[in-house]
Amino acid sequence: MSQPWTTFHENPQMLHVGTCGERSYYIPCASEEEARAEQSGRQFLLNGDWAFRYYDSFSQAVSPEGELGFDEEDMDVIPVPSCWQNQGWGRHMYTNVRYPFPVDPPFVPDENPCGLYVRHVDMSQESLSARWFLNFEGVDACFYLWVNGEFAGYSQVSHSTSEFEVTGLLQPGDNTLCVLVLQWCDGSYLEDQDKLRMSGIFRDVYLLARPQGFLWDYFVKESFTKDFKEATITVDLETIGDAEVFAALYSPEGSLLATAGPERERFTFVVEDPVLWNAESPRQYNLVLNTREEYIAQAVGLRQIEVRDGVVLLNGTAIKFRGVNRHDSDPVTGYTISREQALRDLALMKLHNINAIRTSHYPNAPWFLQLCSRLGFYVIAEADIESHGSAEKYGGLDYVDRDEAYADLADDPQFSLAILDRVKRCVIRDKNCCAAVIWSLGNESGWGENFEAAGRWVKEYDPSRLVHYENFLTYHKARRPDFSMLDLYSRMYASVEEVDDYFNGGELDENLHGRRMPFIQCEYIHAMGNGPGDAEDYQQRIMKYPGFCGGFVWEWCDHAVYGGQTPGNRPVYRYGGDFGEFPHDGNFCMDGLVYPYRLPHTGLLEFKNVVRPLRAEKVEGEKGTFRFHNYLDFTDAGDFITLGYELCQDGETLQSGEMELPSLAPHSSCQVAVPGLDVPEGGIVTLTFFYRAKEAGDFWEAGHELGFDQLVLCEEPFFLDAPAPGEVRIEDGPQAVVVAGGDFRYEFDRRRGLFSSMVYKNKTLLTRPMEWNVYRAPTDNDQYIDKKWTAVGYDRPTIKVYSAEASRGAAGGAVITCRLGIAAVYIAKFLDITATWTIDAKGRIDGRLHCQRDARFPYLPRFGLRLFLPKEFGFAEYFGYGPTESYVDKHQAARLGVYAQTVDSMFEPYLMPQENSSHMGCRYGTVTDGAYSLTCAAERPFSMNVSRYTQEQLKEARHHDELAPCGDTVWCLDYAMSGVGSNSCGPALLEPYRLDAQNFTFAFTLVAQ
Repeated sequence: MSQPWTTFHENPQMLHVGTCGERSYYIPCASEEEARAEQSGRQFLLNGDWAFRYYDSFSQAVSPEGELGFDEEDMDVIPVPSCWQNQGWGRHMYTNVRYPFPVDPPFVPDENPCGLYVRHVDMSQESLSARWFLNFEGVDACFYLWVNGEFAGYSQVSHSTSEFEVTGLLQPGDNTLCVLVLQWCDGSYLEDQDKLRMSGIFRDVYLLARPQGFLWDYFVKESFTKDFKEATITVDLETIGDAEVFAALYSPEGSLLATAGPERERFTFVVEDPVLWNAESPRQYNLVLNTREEYIAQAVGLRQIEVRDGVVLLNGTAIKFRGVNRHDSDPVTGYTISREQALRDLALMKLHNINAIRTSHYPNAPWFLQLCSRLGFYVIAEADIESHGSAEKYGGLDYVDRDEAYADLADDPQFSLAILDRVKRCVIRDKNCCAAVIWSLGNESGWGENFEAAGRWVKEYDPSRLVHYENFLTYHKARRPDFSMLDLYSRMYASVEEVDDYFNGGELDENLHGRRMPFIQCEYIHAMGNGPGDAEDYQQRIMKYPGFCGGFVWEWCDHAVYGGQTPGNRPVYRYGGDFGEFPHDGNFCMDGLVYPYRLPHTGLLEFKNVVRPLRAEKVEGEKGTFRFHNYLDFTDAGDFITLGYELCQDGETLQSGEMELPSLAPHSSCQVAVPGLDVPEGGIVTLTFFYRAKEAGDFWEAGHELGFDQLVLCEEPFFLDAPAPGEVRIEDGPQAVVVAGGDFRYEFDRRRGLFSSMVYKNKTLLTRPMEWNVYRAPTDNDQYIDKKWTAVGYDRPTIKVYSAEASRGAAGGAVITCRLGIAAVYIAKFLDITATWTIDAKGRIDGRLHCQRDARFPYLPRFGLRLFLPKEFGFAEYFGYGPTESYVDKHQAARLGVYAQTVDSMFEPYLMPQENSSHMGCRYGTVTDGAYSLTCAAERPFSMNVSRYTQEQLKEARHHDELAPCGDTVWCLDYAMSGVGSNSCGPALLEPYRLDAQNFTFAFTLVAQ
């Protein structure tokens, strides 16, 4: 007969067996010095090598009688903490929404992979006089525990601490800890987060030695007078045994402010003129609690978060979240993240103006919020809950209401205890971290009675913070929901039109009873691949509406698994579908602002400048005077920022300098005159203001660039010299028109309406004929519109030339006029072009392409020409937006100027290859091999792209390491390129960024030298 414990993992009423109750996170110490230094002599880490055995199923690991049978001598070794998939056992899997097992809650498959961990601990007789507590900070998905052969308990909730008192199970000498970890349990129905699925003991394991009587838990609370001139700190205590508690409060500078005790229930401190905590100045007090036998240090940030008149306030001041969603993720260590790895993320965030984090979609390591409090981040602390797979459990059948199924677990009584438990564990653990300003009940699980009960508990337990849950509008329509415990109107990927509608009195769900809460985008501007492309459009609304408290980019990092090196020493990264798993969601996990190895995407550079702390605009009618607005919430910009400026004409720097910014209070503006600024007339004149840190910070040196503004003060069309007079030779044949001069010979293909050959001074400039170009390698954000693009054949155009006539121009040059249409096999014509080509005596080509687009077809990805140049043409210069890639809706990180780059350096190596590295707003572009060059210039700004790869290669390859140079230098010259948007998980591309004009003309000049 099996033991009852063998069914715990399929019983949602048996969540934790043998565990202690919840408490806030702290590490007890033997002295105040240890506590303040965060170096405890009472904590004994059990990290390191453990004996390990992997089983394909639970039945292999456990006998029918409930016995574990193993020979430790035959076991393998695994490092703890780690994920066993990253150590060579089991199989990686990536799925976004769909459960990786049949949906039959609370049951999971019998073929449930398991990992058996064994570790020995030596205990002295003297040490056993203490009480001993065994802590597991993170185990996925659940585990059973034995100590010296005795069953000690069971626990689940992967991303929260499970603590066991093992005092009575330990013995002098050798002690054996045995942990059986299961890949799935009933809790897995609540852990369907969008991430690579991994298993094992992935966070720290340690023993704590404690006295017989001790402080078990405490809750630090703050209240303030209306003017914040006085703060009252209360510390609610929960003790074990006969412990009495003493307290010492230290200022942020380290001076002792007050002592108190002994107490058993509560301390109260009053602080005059308190130093208030915020993300811009994260100064904390320090509280040391002790029982004379044990010391605990707790940082205390004094701050108050509230909603007033539909606006989120911190310490009475309106704030904006410039946030990101962050998973625990690393391509080598998986879920196992060290402090050093976390600090690397936080440092990058600070360097890029990010001030807020949503712990998507589970609590991070317990020390992570302490780092956020110390370094200055606002945190949405989210419970370990997502049951998104419920929405897909009927396989997308059109006669089943997906939204009704979505909320099933939210209303399922058998999961009521589990949902409340997960929310409690999140709140109680992190309640003393000031960075946690918002509690989130979870993610994408629908709304129902279980979440309402959890939300009511949070509001009763901790009314000092805001409560968030995005998926509240997805509920069973047969019941009337209660939203009273929610403080924020949270949306994912709401379009800018929906944002405007909300703040212009748009219709609300009737169960909100007209309550218009602060608006927050807990996920927006989906940063997958080449994107996001609409960050500035959202930021304009964040700045415009006081009630729009900000957003959190989805997401921080690409998720991938490092797969070693290719024979050519290129790193290999793998994602969904690369592991032979089913189901999977491909590269949808590759959606971050940084690569897996933490190199910033251009999207992070874009976001950094979108959320820059200062913005400038020209003051009309006042020469040399500009208005600056401070978008910081608590910091005087004059104390924080120095101004640099650079005045350029046609890309040449005329003036530059540094200047002090006057005192500029948060949320205010001032006018500043740039001394001696002499703005020329004519050409393209830009003035760029650089915002630099006045002083060194935790993560930057003085002078670190915080952002910039570039103002175009004058913009005249860009002209080349007039065409050269003189006659050219024209050979008008049935297939081609040959135009030749003293230094050149060009062939024009009558069947394509383009040049098939260009030879200049005996140098072949084209390795292949020119091509009409209306398609691009789909970006991740194109994945839906690309279905329409390929359906109408934009990726397989055919050309029909109706007429092509060659004649001699007035100055003696050649003029070729042709009419042509572009269509695809079995598809109607979508583009009519009337092209005029004028070739002068020196080989200059002036092209004028008048286009008429059939408006019944979808907007174009691009329109222009594709040239194939010799691979030796490896250097480019352009006057456009650079040096980063730039698109019509993604160019806030780029500046208009003259740039010189190698072709290789212009490639952005997205791990899923796609369109990349175009440059919008070009006035001219040149590609050269050092001896010969080809230049394109235009009166109207155009887009260009220079690459070693064709768009066909980029579309075909699934991984960056599969790419090989095509053998040519591919130069795309575009009248325009449609924007990139964020439609991979966000709204469709905004209309202003679509190439959807019915009539347009591309006029340009090509010059060989």
